[in-house]
Amino acid sequence: MSADTLSARPRPFRYRGALLPLALFALLAAVPFVAGALGQPFYVSLFTRIMIFAVAALALDLVLGYGGMVSLGHAAYMGVGAYAVGILSFHGVDSGWVQWPLGIGAAALAALVIGALSLRTRGVYFIMITLAFAQMLYYTANALSTYGGDDGMTLWSRSTFSGLLKLSDARTFYWVVFAALALSYLGLRRVVASKFGRVLRGCKENERRMTAIGYNTTLYKLAAFVLSGALAGLSGVLLANHTEFVSPAYMSWVRSGDLIVMVVIGGLGTLHGPIVGTVLVLVLEEVLSKLTQHWWLIFGPLIVLTVWRAKGGVVRLFGGRA
Repeated sequence: MSADTLSARPRPFRYRGALLPLALFALLAAVPFVAGALGQPFYVSLFTRIMIFAVAALALDLVLGYGGMVSLGHAAYMGVGAYAVGILSFHGVDSGWVQWPLGIGAAALAALVIGALSLRTRGVYFIMITLAFAQMLYYTANALSTYGGDDGMTLWSRSTFSGLLKLSDARTFYWVVFAALALSYLGLRRVVASKFGRVLRGCKENERRMTAIGYNTTLYKLAAFVLSGALAGLSGVLLANHTEFVSPAYMSWVRSGDLIVMVVIGGLGTLHGPIVGTVLVLVLEEVLSKLTQHWWLIFGPLIVLTVWRAKGGVVRLFGGRA
């Protein structure tokens, strides 16, 4: 990637590439109305959960799809955000004006520390060290007996916003999560279309060349890692409010693996691809788990088949681009 390419103005959306994300958000916006018409409030809860994990998948796509950093511990930042809400609630602090910024900030700080150490390594070593740090946070949460230990902790209530928002109402909370997902998506689109985003992609393609032309690639990658951690923390804040429960399971490597599956199935480096992947994975999980307790025996081959037939992700079939 040349310096001329980096200084070039970002290309506008192609119509075909923009149509899918617009349709996707339109469908998500229609869910509460369809659920109300069908008398099925469960769909509101299901798609609230889907959008929360979609925020985390977006966060992972920034470092994995654009930066080429395979993080096998990204669920840890979700857990940090969730525990920030849970611990503050335990001590009687229910204000979302306090809980949400602290949850996002704590996740960003954790990502800063872990990223600064992990980025000293490359390849499989980077994967293993991010996994090791995530497991360290997981076992730390298990050891917090005051806050429930491995049994988790129930929140007294959802976050409050001085009467401006009533998050205890399922539909209100749905729209808050929808807004969080939409703003995260639009914000990341601006990031990846900027010079910062082009440098990040250059690091993925040829980091040595980017260093040779004068870019501090480690600093750019660390900044992306921290931003990604902050967004994952937002996802954790939303998840804690959705379930009104916090558990070390939010930080497990299995959850991090789920996020990678969502991103890969949807389409690496597309942003809307991870949202599509999250919808597919969680809807399939919900449907198959109702059919049989051995649903993974069906789900696993379906994932393999999808990745095999839709190389580059499901959105590539529709011409989806970053």
